[in-house]
Amino acid sequence: MWYFAWILGVTLAILLASMAAMMCDAKECAIEDAKRSTPPEA
Repeated sequence: MWYFAWILGVTLAILLASMAAMMCDAKECAIEDAKRSTPPEA
């Protein structure tokens, strides 16, 4: 039964890594959009 726990752990780690990458990318895109949408100060 150790193989079941091992494959479950690997799958969870891959899922967590992809979610972290997507969150980081979304944060960077939100910052760039906010900078682009604010009018330049005179």
